[in-house]
Amino acid sequence: MLRKSLVLVAFLLVGAACSGGSSVETTTTVATPPTTTTTLPTTTSAATTSTTLGTTTTLDSTIVTLLPEGFRSPVNGLRADLETNLDRRAIAVKIDNHPEARPQSGLQEADAVIELLVEGGFTRFIAVFHDNDSEYLGPVRSIRPTDSTIIPAIPAPFAMSGGQPWVQSLTVSRGVKLIGESTLGLFRTSQRTAPHNLYADTTRVRQTADARSYSNDPPQWIYRVDEWHIPETPATTVVLSWSPQSVVTWRYEDGRYERSYGNSPHNYVTESGDRGQLTVDVLVILTGREYTASSLIPGDGTPVPATETTGHGDAWVISRGGVWTGTWEREEITDQFTLLNADGTETVVPAGIAWVSIFPSDRTITIS
Repeated sequence: MLRKSLVLVAFLLVGAACSGGSSVETTTTVATPPTTTTTLPTTTSAATTSTTLGTTTTLDSTIVTLLPEGFRSPVNGLRADLETNLDRRAIAVKIDNHPEARPQSGLQEADAVIELLVEGGFTRFIAVFHDNDSEYLGPVRSIRPTDSTIIPAIPAPFAMSGGQPWVQSLTVSRGVKLIGESTLGLFRTSQRTAPHNLYADTTRVRQTADARSYSNDPPQWIYRVDEWHIPETPATTVVLSWSPQSVVTWRYEDGRYERSYGNSPHNYVTESGDRGQLTVDVLVILTGREYTASSLIPGDGTPVPATETTGHGDAWVISRGGVWTGTWEREEITDQFTLLNADGTETVVPAGIAWVSIFPSDRTITIS
């Protein structure tokens, strides 16, 4: 697939502003333990994150990332290869991230990726495709409760391998259109063993959505993308400690952030066997309280970890070697996340392929 390129124009009047000078390490911690509940909340409490990174970030107004000219994707602000592809629905696909599922395929072709915590300290991804597509995307896995608090804000049909009945019922009750296995667009491959061998062709998933008369309206996105001032505070290395076994490192190199587990690159692999490291233009981190979600019917299924995504919490936007820090707020699961500066004014996310981490507020973030 052709990948649209990010056009970023920087006006540099102060040479050291983009590099930020010497590296300053920032660590985010939370003193309180995670809270557990046996029911699914409809609202959220205040975020409990405390941080040594200042809540006010000085911006150099002479350094600006500009949106590309012409027709632009609402998901990432980039110019599309085909303008007609912007006038259609987005497709979301749930992707496995168990160590046995790596390297994944197709994530490098996504318009955006959302990462969320699941059981065992591992994470899974929601790969979002709007004007782009992937013929070989996977492995596809099952859904979790937090997914259905994010998808309605896009919205998009959601391809997955299944899920506990109570999770599927909850997801449908929140208005999410599910596309499961045994439908056009999802297939098993002999190159992997179950359960890590279900893959998707997003073009054919779209055909399934058409056959079911799902809305083909263009999406909004979960936050607002616009022109962005590159902050002076440097961010060349970002470490997200999801759990002891899932410590993700992003390193800034040649204008993009490269993803690793420790010092081992997190790679993708194509259907033909070509490999490369996963990289993105923008990192967005939104923290929320972790809780235990379970069916409202006692004994119906297994409780699983979930993260609150309504209310408010701490937020980071990282791109072009700089980091903005502030807060997010959101009343309903159909709303965008509004990003706020310390003075209460709204900010935006720059154009670029983004990786969004819905991150538990009791875990550690290190930025340097």
